[in-house]
Amino acid sequence: MNPDQLFVSAPSEWVVRCAPLIRSGGRVLDVACGTGRHTRFLIQAGFKVEAVDRDVSALAFLPGVVARQADLEGEPWPYSAGELDGIVVTNYLYRPLFLHLFEALAVGGVLIYETFSEGNQRLGRPRNTDYLLKSGELLEQVKARLEVNDYEELCVLGNNRAVVQRICAVKAAR
Repeated sequence: MNPDQLFVSAPSEWVVRCAPLIRSGGRVLDVACGTGRHTRFLIQAGFKVEAVDRDVSALAFLPGVVARQADLEGEPWPYSAGELDGIVVTNYLYRPLFLHLFEALAVGGVLIYETFSEGNQRLGRPRNTDYLLKSGELLEQVKARLEVNDYEELCVLGNNRAVVQRICAVKAAR
């Protein structure tokens, strides 16, 4: 696929807002990267980026990215403890990954997470409650492991209406 033929939407304003908290030039993982909208943004922001998804073909021609094809729900977690300065996850929820995400962050590493929440089924997809956070669930998952910098639970209006939870948190030295 020619990268010029690929439509890539703009990065999430949440990711754009929180990314400056990641160590300058640091190693960042874009989880379930899809077509790479955040991968592209993070590379342009000067980070070393690894993108992981079941299908990374949309990133084949993108310079400066390590694209890893992996099934994060069916294969072992491929990252070591403390190796990442940042992790970005958007529009994806697989609850068993939370502990892996926390462990993979280096001290000072930043988790930027944004995904769908209960109530979204009235607005669009996903509708399956397995893929929707319960109210306050993202905050509960994260606050026991990381220092929360910012958290929101809201209905986003506009072209892409959705009910979402967003968190930005930092791994502190323990």
